[in-house]
Amino acid sequence: MRENGYKVFSVFELYRGTSDFSISKLSVELPGIILNEDEDFGNLIFEQHIEVTGVIFLRFLNSERNLIIAEVLNFLSSQNFDSLKGSFITITPNKVRVRKIN
Repeated sequence: MRENGYKVFSVFELYRGTSDFSISKLSVELPGIILNEDEDFGNLIFEQHIEVTGVIFLRFLNSERNLIIAEVLNFLSSQNFDSLKGSFITITPNKVRVRKIN
């Protein structure tokens, strides 16, 4: 992502083990879009109404992991940051689904 000009803040690199709630707060403070593979994160947003700037949920099988970067970059190339705000976006190898959070 960085090599393609995107500003990336990695929780894994800097704050491994941080709670989902703290990650959501970081997304608003920075602001930034969260890329996540944790299905529970969506539940926190839609059931507990945790505030986030936006989320891209990556739903790939282990055998499809090599497709993630290309699929995300392909999607992002047709978007701007403002269009992602307030959205929960699910990316799979075959489709993209955008759902408004608010």
